[in-house]
Amino acid sequence: MIKVLGGNRTLMDQYISELRDAEIQKDGLRFRLNLERASEIFAYEISKQLNYKDKEVITSLGVAEVPVIADNIVIASILRAGIPMHNGMLRYFDHAENAFISAYRKYKKNDEFRIEVEYVSSADLEGKVLILCDPMLATGASMVLCHKELVNFGKPSHTHFVSLLASSEGIEYIKKHLPSENITLWVGAVDDELTAAAYIVPGLGDAGDLAFGKKI
Repeated sequence: MIKVLGGNRTLMDQYISELRDAEIQKDGLRFRLNLERASEIFAYEISKQLNYKDKEVITSLGVAEVPVIADNIVIASILRAGIPMHNGMLRYFDHAENAFISAYRKYKKNDEFRIEVEYVSSADLEGKVLILCDPMLATGASMVLCHKELVNFGKPSHTHFVSLLASSEGIEYIKKHLPSENITLWVGAVDDELTAAAYIVPGLGDAGDLAFGKKI
C-alpha cells in the first residue's frame, strides 16, 4: 500500500516546499526542523493505522475511558540523513524502541555504486510495528537492503517505510523486491526523474549534507 501525503494543500506541502527551496536550504537548522515537522505529520497519519486498546484513566474528578496504542513500535532510521526524521517520529511515538542503520553508497567507476551496510543496532522486532525512515527513496535499494538487515532481529507485524521524496523508479523497486502484505510506503511527494547518478529530480539535493554539512 502506498500513501502520498503531499499535494493535498496541507502543512505537508508547505514543509516540502521549504525543504526543496535552494535558498531556504542554506539554513541547516531550518532544514532539519522541517524534516522533523514533516515526520510528525507522517507519525500522526501512521497512528491511524495502529491497533488500540481501551484504558481507564483516573482524573481529579472521576474515571475516563480512552483508547491508547496497543502496538509495540520500533523506529528505525538510516544514518545520517534519517536522524531528523527519527527525532520527529520519536517525539510522537515517545514510548517506541529504536534501531539505527549505517548504510552508504560505495561508488565504482562511471558513477556505478552498490549499497553497503556497515552497522545495525536494533531492538527485538518480533511481532512489533517497524517504522523505517529515510528522507529520499531514490533507487529503493537502500530501503530494501536495510529492511533485509533489520528482519534478522525478528519479523515485524507490519512495516511502515517513510520517505519525504520518492522517485517513481524507487517505488517500483520496492513493489518488486518486498512482499505486498504487511507493508505500507508513506511518501510526501513522488518525482518522476532519476539521474544517471541516481539522484531524484527535481528532488532537493543531498539530504544528509543539507542537514549536517558536506562530508569529505
